[in-house]
Amino acid sequence: MNETLREHKDKAAQLFASGKLEEALIEYGLVVHAAPEDLGSRQKVAELLQRLGRKKEAVEMYESVAMAWARQGWLLRAIALCKVILQLDPGHARTQRMLAELYSRRLAPAPRLVPAPAPVAPAPRDTLPRIPLFSQLDEAAFVAVLEELAMRSFEPGASIVTEGEQGSSMFALVEGRVDVVRQLQGGNRRKVASMGEGEFFGEMALLSEGPRLASVVATERTVALELTRAQVERLVQRHPSVRQVLQSFYEERLLANVLRSNPLLSALTPVQREAATHAFQLHTVPAGQRLLVQGQPGEALFLLLRGRCRVVHQHPDGRESAYPVLREGDLFGELSVLLGLPATASVYADTPCTLLRLERQAVERHILVQPGVRQALSRLSSERLQRTARLLSGHELLDGDQRV
Repeated sequence: MNETLREHKDKAAQLFASGKLEEALIEYGLVVHAAPEDLGSRQKVAELLQRLGRKKEAVEMYESVAMAWARQGWLLRAIALCKVILQLDPGHARTQRMLAELYSRRLAPAPRLVPAPAPVAPAPRDTLPRIPLFSQLDEAAFVAVLEELAMRSFEPGASIVTEGEQGSSMFALVEGRVDVVRQLQGGNRRKVASMGEGEFFGEMALLSEGPRLASVVATERTVALELTRAQVERLVQRHPSVRQVLQSFYEERLLANVLRSNPLLSALTPVQREAATHAFQLHTVPAGQRLLVQGQPGEALFLLLRGRCRVVHQHPDGRESAYPVLREGDLFGELSVLLGLPATASVYADTPCTLLRLERQAVERHILVQPGVRQALSRLSSERLQRTARLLSGHELLDGDQRV
């Protein structure tokens, strides 16, 4: 049976590619009749009906497929089909309202770094999967966001965003894959990550109004949903809750990126990472504020999420030596927390900064319980002590060392 269905699907795809739409529709129809749960084939039927000018039938099929995708947790696919439905029938808002009823306020909120405006009861165990960003919106705001989203297509090799450019939009991948590429010193480029269907990117530059930290390039035909800064501003005017939901989403993503990429914290298990997430406290500080004082014991470990920090070591004779600048994702303060020693340098916010602070007790409870993390911290602390000794003896720091 499965082999027969595969033959029909292969034949249908060949007919579709060669422009024989009626014949392709017949073949996909056979597949759908035998396997109605095959949503990909049902979506192809809807697309063929659309191309053949059978608009009413296409809308009905798209609607049924959109709701089926949503109930299975593929909300972005469902939203993309809503955009297609509205292109065919601009007055057809029923599917968007149904999606809103399915997802808005139905799901448990993600761990937050700032208090929510009102408590939300935990979702039942059989609830729909949580979808980042959308699941924290109320129904009216959910529909408004859906109306603003634009569907974009990119061919293989196309640059979706470019490192260094001012960010003005965020994206959610509906289908396809992309590579995240960063520019290295010397002009070389390196792939640092790949992303696929259901993943988000671009919110960092959008919400912080900073430059793109990396380029994103489509590796295959890719469809994405885009939300621009201008659209966000319009949404916030009508639905002020959107700002807080976006800010919460942004903060959670920053923390997730740091926990995943920092060599000290990436050794944590998923359970430990989740526990540590709840213990971090978010702080924003103005430029010039002192965060760590040389000679005084540190009481917390810091992760720099946004901004830049200046690090200065003062010699006994009053001279000062500058450490390399701390940037996004850098960790500092762990030497004092781990060994109970005074800080070997002072740290100042060189620009307005967003940081995560983990108190000493939380470090001991969530971080040091992992043997790999304790060993890594010990090695790093030893390196810091050696570096301080080099400073005192007048030796220069090695280029690229950005840790404190």
